[in-house]
Amino acid sequence: MTTANELLRQGRTEELWQMCCGFLRLSLEEFMDVQERLLLEQISLLNRCFLGKKLTNGTQPQTVNDFREAVPLTTYADYCPELSEKREAPLPMDPAFWVHSSGRSGDYPCKWIPITRPFAQELSTVMYGVGMLASCKGWGDTSQLCGNPRTVYTVAPRPYMSGTMVDMIGLQTPIHLLPPMEESEALPFEDRIKIGFQQALSQGMDYFFGLSLVLVAVGNKFGESSHHSSRNLRPLLRQPRALFRLARGMARSKLAGRPMLPRDLWKIKGIMSGGLDSAVYRDKIKHMWGRYPLDTYAGTEGGIIATQTWDYEGMTFIPSLNFLEFIPEEEHLKWRVDHSYQPGTVLLDEVQPGEVYEIVLTNFHGGALVRYRPGDMVRITSLRNNALGIDIPQMAFERRADDLLDFVFVRLTEKTVWQAIENTGIPYEDWTAFKKDGEPVLSIYLELKDGYQRSQEEIARAIREQVLRSDSHNRDTEALYRDDFATMIDFKVEVNVLQPGAFASFIAQRRAEGADLAHLKPPHINPSARVLSLLTSRPEEEMVAAGTARQ
Repeated sequence: MTTANELLRQGRTEELWQMCCGFLRLSLEEFMDVQERLLLEQISLLNRCFLGKKLTNGTQPQTVNDFREAVPLTTYADYCPELSEKREAPLPMDPAFWVHSSGRSGDYPCKWIPITRPFAQELSTVMYGVGMLASCKGWGDTSQLCGNPRTVYTVAPRPYMSGTMVDMIGLQTPIHLLPPMEESEALPFEDRIKIGFQQALSQGMDYFFGLSLVLVAVGNKFGESSHHSSRNLRPLLRQPRALFRLARGMARSKLAGRPMLPRDLWKIKGIMSGGLDSAVYRDKIKHMWGRYPLDTYAGTEGGIIATQTWDYEGMTFIPSLNFLEFIPEEEHLKWRVDHSYQPGTVLLDEVQPGEVYEIVLTNFHGGALVRYRPGDMVRITSLRNNALGIDIPQMAFERRADDLLDFVFVRLTEKTVWQAIENTGIPYEDWTAFKKDGEPVLSIYLELKDGYQRSQEEIARAIREQVLRSDSHNRDTEALYRDDFATMIDFKVEVNVLQPGAFASFIAQRRAEGADLAHLKPPHINPSARVLSLLTSRPEEEMVAAGTARQ
């Protein structure tokens, strides 16, 4: 099979674009035809395996309608013990490897997902296409592509899906990781990032794939380091290329009359990211790194489900990895009240613009997940991208299905609260928030940084103001409505400023307890009582607790 890199080297540009990004030129009818064809192939595999028969209660659906009527919606619990114990005999197809994401406390330590060779091959093609979209100016542009792109390894290691995806791109092109994968995976996360960017000073950097938050943190570090330039130059005296790059970056920043930014050091060809922080930090990343991050909607259970294109607006769905269904928000809310209720779904050609849906996935190419609910809500922003002529509904990630803080006049999500805190301009390390039981109070635990001094009441007022402005599609009327209703119910924001080092101490405590990488940080929304207890403990108490846990 011809790889993307071979097509690039041979100058077969149109074939490359069709192979990796051809879905952008599908009509909605053609998109649905691809979905139906691949689902029928998957149904045939499911009908012949133990797991498929288990999930379909012994029925053998033959059509898409039969499938949707016969197969109930599923969660990870429906695949245990088969997937949690990595049993391969019951699966529709032998896996090439297993990946995992975070689990669910008290139920299973992590969620193991099998990846088949055909799924990995298709996902690698989509991933290469995402890299093309992150670096191009339009269809057919390959001017920024190279045969061995350099990228800093900033994601969770294998067998996490993010690390596996970095490995998987090798099916399409060699990739120069900084530091190399084998070395990276033996290092703690913080050390890996530090070494990776140090190596990038000498070797350069073409692409970034990972968390937007990492890019912001690194950008802030460069700004701080420019105040101590002579001290930072000493370790680089034996690395001429790194020294030259850093000296040139300092000169550029001084000419601009500002602290040094990463864009003074590297001209990044493409930034690929995902999750809530991409939208929150997109403008800050553009300022620091010189280009916007290309947002993708991806996950362990489905690979890449949707991606932005070169206009950095709504995300376009991928037709070739998963069969897509959507639970309307009204149906989702009925289910939240009564979990015995089986919510109805619609298909992509039935969604409505402006509406919010819980997404449902069925893996193609012999995958294991069938009508699976990963727990994500997406908003359909439009039925097509008129500017680019993309005839497929566009989406934006809305929230986790379980992080809705409902204050009647406004339903706050992790993204909304995060953006409100960010918009205040208050420097902070991290935060966590919840709605007080029976009260219209948003309670936020916030750790400040840079020695910032301001009363809790002042910070709370600033965040409340931003919350009331958040996500108003009609700023004049909606903001007025929110303010009036908030006053009527006496909506409050309560801020508890944590001791310096609170989040670092929390992570140290969880690491000492042997927690998995995905469970080191506290959740932003609805923290448990124990999480709040750990965050509000004094750092020296945490050190004693950590030492006791190690003994």
